Amino acid sequence: MSDYVNQHVGQHCIGLSRTTHPQASLSHRKFAELDLCRISYGGSVRVTSPALETIYHLQVLLNGNCLWRGHKREQHLVPGELLLINPDDPVDLTYSEDCEKFILKVPTRLLDSICDEQRWQRPDGGVRFLRNHYRLDELDGFVNLLAMVCHEAEVNDSLPRVQGHYSQIVASKLLTLMSTNIRRESLSSPGASLERIIDYIDRNLKFELTAEALAEQACMSLRSLYALFDRHLQTTPKQYVRQRKLEQVRACLGDASCSVRSVTELAMDYGFLHLGRFSEVYRQQFGELPSETLRNRR
Repeated sequence: MSDYVNQHVGQHCIGLSRTTHPQASLSHRKFAELDLCRISYGGSVRVTSPALETIYHLQVLLNGNCLWRGHKREQHLVPGELLLINPDDPVDLTYSEDCEKFILKVPTRLLDSICDEQRWQRPDGGVRFLRNHYRLDELDGFVNLLAMVCHEAEVNDSLPRVQGHYSQIVASKLLTLMSTNIRRESLSSPGASLERIIDYIDRNLKFELTAEALAEQACMSLRSLYALFDRHLQTTPKQYVRQRKLEQVRACLGDASCSVRSVTELAMDYGFLHLGRFSEVYRQQFGELPSETLRNRR
């Protein structure tokens, strides 16, 4: 069973307790460039993998529950929620005994081709989903689209052309419904607005970025800005800006090629004027003081 799962779901290792004797089940369909899988292990198992490399995993919980572990972060998933795993993300999932999930495998080349066709800009490292956890009811029409895809996959004489069109639609919806690192400047959707705001923030991290200034930059009301951040990032503009500033400071402190004369000077460059408060927030976020990051830089 494990070899079959490795072939159709992705390379992984399974950890079992000594008293566990699960009865696993896997259904698989190839659908144009997509892979559709329905899997259950029949017992409590832990699944790990270094990375999926050239595949995005969209995992929808159908029954039971699942614990996802990421970098200093955990997320419990229940039915009606989905997890999106980027190709370079390590996989660490623990399934309950009754856990069952639907997995959609999407190759990186499919999303790249959509971006090229639409002339959407993406970083050299490829498309990356910035948020990996969603409730299905947040994604307008996506559940119905998946249902149509699954139905078409069971049709005996399904045309390759039809499957190809569905695959293109699914990939396009992933890129437009979910938060990514691509730039779709030609679109006027809320998602595109968020991407422009995030890009603006990243280019101006050393300046004071108030919610009012961001709302003006995005040509929207302050209330709409807060709603946008809450809906897509589950945070406020102020909290997001502070988080990005902290991440940038940490990246510089840990990079030997980044010129740093002192932690104080670098912190002040990014608007952290109270060093004691900055150090405490930094420690809470990253588990070490900024001076320790600087001392251990590579």
